[in-house]
Amino acid sequence: MQKTVVLNIVALTRSLIGNHTPRLRDYLLRSSSASISHVCPAVTCSVQSTYLTGKWPTEHGIVGNGWYSREDAEIKFWKQSNHLVNGHKVWDVARQIDPSFTCANLFWWYNMYSSVDISVTPRPMYPADGRKLPDVYTHPPELRESLQNKLGTFPLFNFWGPASSIASSQWIADAAMQVEENSSPTLTLIYLPHLDYALQREGPDGPSLPVELARIDAVAGRLIDFYEARGASVIVLSEYGISKVDSPIHLNRVLRRANLLAVRTELGRELLDAGASLAFAVADHQIAHVYVKDSSRLGEVRSLLEATPGVDRVLDRAAQAHIHLDHERAGDLVVLAKPNAWFTYYYWLDDDAMPDFARTVDIHRKPGYDPVELILDPAIAAPKFKIGLKLLKKKLGFRYLMDVIPTDATLVKGSHGVAPASVEDGPILISRHATGLPTSIDATAVFDQILAHLQRQ
Repeated sequence: MQKTVVLNIVALTRSLIGNHTPRLRDYLLRSSSASISHVCPAVTCSVQSTYLTGKWPTEHGIVGNGWYSREDAEIKFWKQSNHLVNGHKVWDVARQIDPSFTCANLFWWYNMYSSVDISVTPRPMYPADGRKLPDVYTHPPELRESLQNKLGTFPLFNFWGPASSIASSQWIADAAMQVEENSSPTLTLIYLPHLDYALQREGPDGPSLPVELARIDAVAGRLIDFYEARGASVIVLSEYGISKVDSPIHLNRVLRRANLLAVRTELGRELLDAGASLAFAVADHQIAHVYVKDSSRLGEVRSLLEATPGVDRVLDRAAQAHIHLDHERAGDLVVLAKPNAWFTYYYWLDDDAMPDFARTVDIHRKPGYDPVELILDPAIAAPKFKIGLKLLKKKLGFRYLMDVIPTDATLVKGSHGVAPASVEDGPILISRHATGLPTSIDATAVFDQILAHLQRQ
Protein backbone atom coordinates (compact mmCIF):
# COMPACT_ATOMS: atom_id res chain seq x y z
CA MET A 1 0.00 0.00 0.00
CA GLN A 2 1.03 3.61 -0.59
CA LYS A 3 2.20 5.42 2.56
CA THR A 4 -0.44 8.06 3.37
CA VAL A 5 -0.61 10.86 5.94
CA VAL A 6 -3.74 12.81 6.90
CA LEU A 7 -3.13 16.26 8.43
CA ASN A 8 -6.30 17.34 10.20
CA ILE A 9 -5.84 21.12 10.49
CA VAL A 10 -8.94 21.94 12.48
CA ALA A 11 -10.95 25.00 11.38
CA LEU A 12 -8.94 25.47 8.17
CA THR A 13 -11.09 26.78 5.31
CA ARG A 14 -10.45 27.89 1.76
CA SER A 15 -11.13 31.49 2.83
CA LEU A 16 -8.28 31.35 5.38
CA ILE A 17 -5.63 30.09 2.97
CA GLY A 18 -3.72 33.06 1.57
CA ASN A 19 -0.85 35.43 2.28
CA HIS A 20 -0.56 34.37 5.93
CA THR A 21 -0.33 30.68 5.00
CA PRO A 22 2.28 30.51 2.21
CA ARG A 23 3.01 26.80 2.67
CA LEU A 24 -0.65 25.76 2.62
CA ARG A 25 -1.37 28.18 -0.24
CA ASP A 26 1.42 26.56 -2.25
CA TYR A 27 0.14 23.09 -1.43
CA LEU A 28 -3.38 24.08 -2.50
CA LEU A 29 -2.15 25.56 -5.80
CA ARG A 30 -0.30 22.40 -6.79
CA SER A 31 -3.03 20.02 -5.66
CA SER A 32 -6.63 18.99 -6.20
CA SER A 33 -9.13 20.18 -3.62
CA ALA A 34 -12.74 19.67 -2.65
CA SER A 35 -15.17 21.23 -0.24
CA ILE A 36 -16.49 18.72 2.30
CA SER A 37 -20.22 18.59 3.02
CA HIS A 38 -21.64 19.54 6.40
CA VAL A 39 -21.90 17.00 9.21
CA CYS A 40 -24.54 17.80 11.80
CA PRO A 41 -23.28 18.49 14.33
CA ALA A 42 -20.07 19.94 12.91
CA VAL A 43 -18.08 19.21 16.08
CA THR A 44 -14.86 17.29 16.57
CA CYS A 45 -16.05 13.86 17.66
CA SER A 46 -18.94 13.60 15.19
CA VAL A 47 -16.97 14.78 12.16
CA GLN A 48 -13.91 12.65 12.88
CA SER A 49 -16.07 9.55 13.37
CA THR A 50 -17.80 10.25 10.05
CA TYR A 51 -14.47 10.57 8.25
CA LEU A 52 -13.03 7.40 9.77
CA THR A 53 -16.08 5.13 9.33
CA GLY A 54 -17.63 6.53 6.16
CA LYS A 55 -20.95 6.59 8.05
CA TRP A 56 -23.19 9.37 9.34
CA PRO A 57 -23.85 9.93 13.08
CA THR A 58 -27.12 8.00 12.82
CA GLU A 59 -24.98 4.91 12.14
CA HIS A 60 -21.72 5.42 14.03
CA GLY A 61 -23.57 6.87 17.04
CA ILE A 62 -21.33 9.84 17.84
CA VAL A 63 -24.00 12.53 18.04
CA GLY A 64 -21.69 15.15 19.54
CA ASN A 65 -18.70 15.64 21.80
CA GLY A 66 -20.97 14.44 24.58
CA TRP A 67 -24.48 13.25 25.31
CA TYR A 68 -26.78 12.10 28.10
CA SER A 69 -26.41 8.48 29.16
CA ARG A 70 -29.94 7.44 30.02
CA GLU A 71 -28.71 4.30 31.78
CA ASP A 72 -26.37 6.20 34.09
CA ALA A 73 -28.54 9.34 34.23
CA GLU A 74 -25.33 11.29 33.64
CA ILE A 75 -24.11 13.75 31.02
CA LYS A 76 -20.78 12.58 29.65
CA PHE A 77 -18.32 14.61 27.58
CA TRP A 78 -15.02 13.80 25.92
CA LYS A 79 -15.00 10.06 26.56
CA GLN A 80 -12.07 8.33 24.88
CA SER A 81 -12.85 4.68 24.21
CA ASN A 82 -13.01 3.76 20.53
CA HIS A 83 -15.63 1.16 21.45
CA LEU A 84 -18.18 3.99 21.47
CA VAL A 85 -17.85 4.38 17.70
CA ASN A 86 -19.93 1.90 15.73
CA GLY A 87 -18.78 0.59 12.35
CA HIS A 88 -15.58 -0.54 10.70
CA LYS A 89 -12.84 2.09 10.75
CA VAL A 90 -10.75 2.92 7.71
CA TRP A 91 -7.73 1.12 9.17
CA ASP A 92 -9.78 -2.08 9.68
CA VAL A 93 -10.80 -2.09 6.02
CA ALA A 94 -7.26 -1.30 4.85
CA ARG A 95 -5.87 -4.16 6.93
CA GLN A 96 -8.34 -6.56 5.30
CA ILE A 97 -7.02 -5.48 1.89
CA ASP A 98 -3.38 -5.74 2.93
CA PRO A 99 -2.49 -7.64 6.14
CA SER A 100 0.86 -5.83 6.28
CA PHE A 101 -0.89 -2.46 6.64
CA THR A 102 -0.21 -0.48 9.83
CA CYS A 103 -1.78 2.68 11.23
CA ALA A 104 -0.71 5.36 13.71
CA ASN A 105 -3.27 7.71 15.21
CA LEU A 106 -1.88 10.91 16.72
CA PHE A 107 -4.54 12.68 18.79
CA TRP A 108 -7.67 12.07 16.70
CA TRP A 109 -10.43 11.47 19.24
CA TYR A 110 -11.71 8.07 20.47
CA ASN A 111 -8.13 6.90 20.23
CA MET A 112 -8.03 4.57 23.24
CA TYR A 113 -8.45 0.81 22.85
CA SER A 114 -8.90 1.01 19.08
CA SER A 115 -7.45 -1.46 16.60
CA VAL A 116 -4.75 0.90 15.29
CA ASP A 117 -1.17 -0.27 15.69
CA ILE A 118 0.10 2.93 17.30
CA SER A 119 -1.89 5.52 19.23
CA VAL A 120 -1.03 8.67 21.15
CA THR A 121 -3.74 10.71 22.88
CA PRO A 122 -3.98 13.17 25.81
CA ARG A 123 -4.63 11.47 29.14
CA PRO A 124 -3.90 13.57 32.25
CA MET A 125 -3.10 11.96 35.57
CA TYR A 126 -5.43 12.79 38.48
CA PRO A 127 -3.74 11.98 41.82
CA ALA A 128 -5.94 11.66 44.90
CA ASP A 129 -4.84 15.07 46.17
CA GLY A 130 -6.81 16.80 43.37
CA ARG A 131 -3.96 17.69 41.04
CA LYS A 132 -4.16 17.38 37.24
CA LEU A 133 -0.84 16.39 35.71
CA PRO A 134 -0.08 16.51 31.97
CA ASP A 135 0.41 13.12 30.35
CA VAL A 136 -0.52 10.98 27.35
CA TYR A 137 -1.88 7.49 26.80
CA THR A 138 -0.08 5.43 24.17
CA HIS A 139 -0.20 2.07 22.52
CA PRO A 140 2.17 0.38 22.78
CA PRO A 141 2.56 1.53 26.42
CA GLU A 142 6.34 2.00 26.22
CA LEU A 143 5.86 4.68 23.55
CA ARG A 144 4.60 7.05 26.26
CA GLU A 145 7.93 7.18 28.05
CA SER A 146 9.92 7.17 24.82
CA LEU A 147 8.11 10.20 23.37
CA GLN A 148 8.09 12.26 26.56
CA ASN A 149 11.73 11.52 27.29
CA LYS A 150 12.65 12.85 23.86
CA LEU A 151 10.10 15.67 23.44
CA GLY A 152 9.32 16.60 27.03
CA THR A 153 6.01 16.14 28.82
CA PHE A 154 3.04 16.71 26.57
CA PRO A 155 2.05 20.40 27.10
CA LEU A 156 -1.53 19.69 28.19
CA PHE A 157 -2.19 23.23 29.40
CA ASN A 158 -1.19 24.53 25.96
CA PHE A 159 -3.57 22.02 24.36
CA TRP A 160 -6.71 23.41 25.99
CA GLY A 161 -7.49 26.31 28.28
CA PRO A 162 -6.51 29.99 28.45
CA ALA A 163 -2.85 29.08 27.83
CA SER A 164 -3.57 27.06 24.67
CA SER A 165 -0.95 27.80 22.02
CA ILE A 166 0.96 26.43 19.06
CA ALA A 167 3.14 24.45 21.51
CA SER A 168 0.67 21.56 21.69
CA SER A 169 0.25 21.22 17.92
CA GLN A 170 4.02 21.42 17.56
CA TRP A 171 4.45 18.62 20.12
CA ILE A 172 1.93 16.46 18.23
CA ALA A 173 3.78 17.12 14.97
CA ASP A 174 7.12 16.23 16.56
CA ALA A 175 5.61 13.06 18.03
CA ALA A 176 4.23 12.07 14.62
CA MET A 177 7.65 12.46 13.01
CA GLN A 178 9.23 10.44 15.81
CA VAL A 179 6.68 7.66 15.27
CA GLU A 180 7.40 7.73 11.53
CA GLU A 181 11.14 7.43 12.05
CA ASN A 182 10.75 4.56 14.49
CA SER A 183 7.87 2.59 12.94
CA SER A 184 7.04 3.96 9.45
CA PRO A 185 3.28 3.19 9.57
CA THR A 186 1.36 2.89 6.32
CA LEU A 187 -1.28 5.40 7.43
CA THR A 188 -0.66 8.22 9.89
CA LEU A 189 -3.48 10.40 11.22
CA ILE A 190 -2.35 13.71 12.75
CA TYR A 191 -4.59 16.16 14.62
CA LEU A 192 -3.49 19.83 14.70
CA PRO A 193 -5.99 21.86 16.80
CA HIS A 194 -4.23 25.21 17.16
CA LEU A 195 -6.26 27.29 14.71
CA ASP A 196 -9.57 26.09 16.16
CA TYR A 197 -8.89 27.58 19.58
CA ALA A 198 -7.57 30.88 18.28
CA LEU A 199 -10.70 31.34 16.17
CA GLN A 200 -13.07 30.50 19.01
CA ARG A 201 -11.40 33.13 21.18
CA GLU A 202 -11.38 35.96 18.65
CA GLY A 203 -13.58 34.90 15.75
CA PRO A 204 -12.64 34.67 12.07
CA ASP A 205 -11.64 38.35 11.94
CA GLY A 206 -9.69 38.52 15.20
CA PRO A 207 -6.61 40.75 15.46
CA SER A 208 -4.18 37.89 16.14
CA LEU A 209 -5.47 35.69 13.32
CA PRO A 210 -2.61 36.48 10.88
CA VAL A 211 -0.04 35.42 13.48
CA GLU A 212 -1.93 32.25 14.40
CA LEU A 213 -2.38 31.32 10.74
CA ALA A 214 1.35 31.72 10.16
CA ARG A 215 2.12 29.53 13.16
CA ILE A 216 0.00 26.58 12.07
CA ASP A 217 1.16 27.06 8.48
CA ALA A 218 4.77 26.60 9.58
CA VAL A 219 3.91 23.38 11.43
CA ALA A 220 1.92 22.04 8.48
CA GLY A 221 4.66 22.96 6.00
CA ARG A 222 7.27 21.16 8.04
CA LEU A 223 5.12 18.02 8.16
CA ILE A 224 4.39 18.12 4.42
CA ASP A 225 8.11 18.40 3.64
CA PHE A 226 8.99 15.61 6.05
CA TYR A 227 6.45 13.11 4.79
CA GLU A 228 6.78 13.88 1.09
CA ALA A 229 10.54 13.33 1.42
CA ARG A 230 9.65 9.85 2.68
CA GLY A 231 7.43 9.12 -0.30
CA ALA A 232 4.09 9.62 1.44
CA SER A 233 0.87 10.92 -0.07
CA VAL A 234 -0.30 13.80 2.10
CA ILE A 235 -3.97 14.68 2.56
CA VAL A 236 -4.69 18.02 4.23
CA LEU A 237 -8.23 18.36 5.54
CA SER A 238 -10.33 20.10 8.18
CA GLU A 239 -13.49 19.32 10.14
CA TYR A 240 -15.45 22.58 10.01
CA GLY A 241 -15.12 26.33 9.74
CA ILE A 242 -15.59 28.85 12.54
CA SER A 243 -18.40 31.41 12.32
CA LYS A 244 -18.40 34.80 14.02
CA VAL A 245 -20.80 34.79 16.99
CA ASP A 246 -22.09 37.45 19.35
CA SER A 247 -25.13 35.85 21.00
CA PRO A 248 -24.76 33.14 23.66
CA ILE A 249 -28.02 31.34 24.45
CA HIS A 250 -28.62 29.85 27.90
CA LEU A 251 -31.15 27.11 27.10
CA ASN A 252 -30.89 25.47 30.51
CA ARG A 253 -31.86 28.72 32.21
CA VAL A 254 -34.90 28.90 29.93
CA LEU A 255 -35.86 25.36 30.92
CA ARG A 256 -35.20 26.03 34.59
CA ARG A 257 -37.41 29.11 34.65
CA ALA A 258 -40.15 26.93 33.20
CA ASN A 259 -39.71 24.51 36.14
CA LEU A 260 -38.47 21.76 33.83
CA LEU A 261 -34.82 21.59 34.94
CA ALA A 262 -33.90 20.36 38.42
CA VAL A 263 -30.83 21.18 40.48
CA ARG A 264 -29.48 19.87 43.75
CA THR A 265 -27.43 21.93 46.18
CA GLU A 266 -24.12 20.71 47.58
CA LEU A 267 -22.15 22.94 49.98
CA GLY A 268 -24.17 25.92 48.80
CA ARG A 269 -23.45 25.24 45.11
CA GLU A 270 -26.01 24.14 42.55
CA LEU A 271 -25.48 21.09 40.35
CA LEU A 272 -27.67 20.20 37.39
CA ASP A 273 -29.63 17.07 38.32
CA ALA A 274 -30.25 15.47 34.94
CA GLY A 275 -31.96 12.36 36.30
CA ALA A 276 -34.51 14.44 38.20
CA SER A 277 -35.13 16.96 35.41
CA LEU A 278 -38.18 16.92 33.19
CA ALA A 279 -36.08 18.52 30.45
CA PHE A 280 -32.51 19.80 30.10
CA ALA A 281 -30.10 20.68 27.31
CA VAL A 282 -26.67 19.22 26.60
CA ALA A 283 -25.02 22.20 24.92
CA ASP A 284 -22.33 21.57 22.32
CA HIS A 285 -21.26 24.70 20.44
CA GLN A 286 -24.12 25.64 18.06
CA ILE A 287 -26.17 22.51 18.70
CA ALA A 288 -27.93 21.26 21.80
CA HIS A 289 -29.46 17.89 22.56
CA VAL A 290 -32.55 18.35 24.72
CA TYR A 291 -33.71 15.32 26.68
CA VAL A 292 -37.36 15.23 27.80
CA LYS A 293 -38.38 12.71 30.45
CA ASP A 294 -42.12 12.71 29.69
CA SER A 295 -42.92 12.39 25.98
CA SER A 296 -46.33 13.96 26.56
CA ARG A 297 -44.52 17.26 27.26
CA LEU A 298 -42.46 17.30 24.06
CA GLY A 299 -44.79 19.82 22.43
CA GLU A 300 -44.57 22.16 25.43
CA VAL A 301 -40.77 21.97 25.51
CA ARG A 302 -40.49 22.42 21.76
CA SER A 303 -42.65 25.55 21.81
CA LEU A 304 -40.56 26.99 24.63
CA LEU A 305 -37.34 26.38 22.72
CA GLU A 306 -38.66 27.71 19.43
CA ALA A 307 -39.63 30.94 21.16
CA THR A 308 -36.11 31.44 22.53
CA PRO A 309 -34.17 34.24 20.76
CA GLY A 310 -31.22 32.92 18.80
CA VAL A 311 -32.73 29.49 18.15
CA ASP A 312 -32.99 28.67 14.46
CA ARG A 313 -34.65 25.25 14.39
CA VAL A 314 -35.87 22.54 16.75
CA LEU A 315 -35.76 19.02 15.33
CA ASP A 316 -37.85 16.07 16.47
CA ARG A 317 -36.89 12.49 15.66
CA ALA A 318 -38.36 12.63 12.16
CA ALA A 319 -36.47 15.81 11.33
CA GLN A 320 -33.26 14.39 12.82
CA ALA A 321 -33.49 11.51 10.34
CA HIS A 322 -33.26 13.97 7.43
CA ILE A 323 -29.86 15.18 8.66
CA HIS A 324 -28.53 11.70 9.60
CA LEU A 325 -28.69 12.37 13.34
CA ASP A 326 -31.49 10.09 14.57
CA HIS A 327 -29.80 7.82 17.11
CA GLU A 328 -30.72 6.66 20.58
CA ARG A 329 -27.98 8.85 22.08
CA ALA A 330 -29.41 12.00 20.47
CA GLY A 331 -31.76 14.28 22.33
CA ASP A 332 -35.51 13.87 22.02
CA LEU A 333 -35.23 17.31 20.49
CA VAL A 334 -32.15 18.76 18.78
CA VAL A 335 -31.81 22.54 18.77
CA LEU A 336 -29.79 24.43 16.16
CA ALA A 337 -28.57 27.97 16.75
CA LYS A 338 -28.70 30.83 14.29
CA PRO A 339 -25.32 31.47 12.61
CA ASN A 340 -24.35 34.24 15.04
CA ALA A 341 -25.40 32.35 18.18
CA TRP A 342 -24.19 29.42 20.28
CA PHE A 343 -25.38 27.50 23.34
CA THR A 344 -23.89 27.65 26.83
CA TYR A 345 -24.38 24.96 29.46
CA TYR A 346 -25.19 27.56 32.15
CA TYR A 347 -28.17 26.63 34.34
CA TRP A 348 -27.79 28.67 37.55
CA LEU A 349 -29.86 31.82 38.02
CA ASP A 350 -27.74 33.35 40.79
CA ASP A 351 -23.95 33.64 40.43
CA ASP A 352 -23.57 33.05 44.16
CA ALA A 353 -24.89 29.52 43.56
CA MET A 354 -22.81 28.67 40.50
CA PRO A 355 -20.83 25.43 40.84
CA ASP A 356 -17.19 25.72 41.85
CA PHE A 357 -16.08 24.18 38.55
CA ALA A 358 -17.75 26.95 36.51
CA ARG A 359 -14.68 29.18 36.80
CA THR A 360 -12.17 26.41 36.14
CA VAL A 361 -11.06 24.33 33.17
CA ASP A 362 -13.04 21.14 33.78
CA ILE A 363 -14.18 19.47 30.57
CA HIS A 364 -15.59 16.36 32.24
CA ARG A 365 -17.55 17.83 35.15
CA LYS A 366 -19.37 20.51 33.19
CA PRO A 367 -22.66 19.26 31.69
CA GLY A 368 -21.88 20.80 28.30
CA TYR A 369 -19.11 22.28 26.21
CA ASP A 370 -17.60 25.52 27.55
CA PRO A 371 -15.45 27.55 25.11
CA VAL A 372 -15.07 30.26 27.76
CA GLU A 373 -12.38 27.96 29.19
CA LEU A 374 -10.12 29.35 26.47
CA ILE A 375 -10.22 32.81 28.04
CA LEU A 376 -8.50 34.16 31.14
CA ASP A 377 -10.89 36.21 33.25
CA PRO A 378 -10.28 39.87 32.29
CA ALA A 379 -11.62 40.95 35.67
CA ILE A 380 -8.57 39.51 37.46
CA ALA A 381 -6.30 42.48 38.20
CA ALA A 382 -3.03 40.54 38.31
CA PRO A 383 -3.67 37.19 36.60
CA LYS A 384 -0.02 36.08 36.49
CA PHE A 385 0.34 36.70 40.22
CA LYS A 386 -2.90 34.85 41.01
CA ILE A 387 -1.98 31.88 38.84
CA GLY A 388 1.55 31.84 40.26
CA LEU A 389 0.20 31.78 43.82
CA LYS A 390 -2.09 28.87 43.01
CA LEU A 391 0.73 26.97 41.32
CA LEU A 392 2.86 27.52 44.42
CA LYS A 393 0.09 25.93 46.52
CA LYS A 394 0.11 23.03 44.05
CA LYS A 395 3.88 22.55 44.40
CA LEU A 396 3.59 22.68 48.20
CA GLY A 397 0.97 19.94 48.09
CA PHE A 398 -2.01 22.06 49.12
CA ARG A 399 -5.42 21.77 47.52
CA TYR A 400 -6.23 24.69 45.27
CA LEU A 401 -8.94 25.89 42.88
CA MET A 402 -7.68 27.36 39.61
CA ASP A 403 -10.71 29.65 39.32
CA VAL A 404 -9.45 31.95 36.57
CA ILE A 405 -12.13 31.35 33.91
CA PRO A 406 -14.84 34.01 33.44
CA THR A 407 -18.54 33.24 33.16
CA ASP A 408 -19.23 36.02 30.68
CA ALA A 409 -20.16 34.02 27.58
CA THR A 410 -20.17 37.12 25.38
CA LEU A 411 -16.36 36.96 25.42
CA VAL A 412 -16.48 34.05 22.95
CA LYS A 413 -16.27 35.33 19.36
CA GLY A 414 -16.27 32.16 17.26
CA SER A 415 -18.24 28.92 17.18
CA HIS A 416 -19.24 26.02 14.95
CA GLY A 417 -21.75 23.22 14.66
CA VAL A 418 -24.28 24.42 12.07
CA ALA A 419 -23.74 24.69 8.33
CA PRO A 420 -21.35 27.44 7.20
CA ALA A 421 -22.60 30.49 5.34
CA SER A 422 -20.69 29.44 2.21
CA VAL A 423 -18.52 26.58 0.98
CA GLU A 424 -15.53 28.93 1.21
CA ASP A 425 -16.05 28.98 4.98
CA GLY A 426 -16.52 25.24 5.36
CA PRO A 427 -14.17 22.25 5.63
CA ILE A 428 -11.80 21.39 2.81
CA LEU A 429 -9.77 18.42 1.53
CA ILE A 430 -6.51 19.02 -0.37
CA SER A 431 -4.28 16.39 -1.97
CA ARG A 432 -1.66 16.24 -4.71
CA HIS A 433 -2.57 12.63 -5.38
CA ALA A 434 -6.38 12.64 -5.50
CA THR A 435 -7.62 11.47 -8.88
CA GLY A 436 -10.96 12.58 -10.28
CA LEU A 437 -11.68 14.64 -7.19
CA PRO A 438 -14.95 16.61 -7.62
CA THR A 439 -15.31 20.16 -6.34
CA SER A 440 -17.42 18.91 -3.45
CA ILE A 441 -17.62 15.59 -1.62
CA ASP A 442 -19.82 14.17 1.11
CA ALA A 443 -18.16 13.95 4.51
CA THR A 444 -18.63 10.18 4.35
CA ALA A 445 -16.48 10.13 1.19
CA VAL A 446 -13.37 11.20 3.14
CA PHE A 447 -13.20 7.53 4.17
CA ASP A 448 -13.12 6.55 0.48
CA GLN A 449 -10.48 9.15 -0.32
CA ILE A 450 -8.16 7.79 2.37
CA LEU A 451 -8.59 4.25 1.07
CA ALA A 452 -8.02 5.41 -2.51
CA HIS A 453 -4.76 7.10 -1.51
CA LEU A 454 -3.61 3.95 0.27
CA GLN A 455 -4.30 1.90 -2.86
CA ARG A 456 -2.77 4.38 -5.28
CA GLN A 457 -0.39 2.77 -7.78
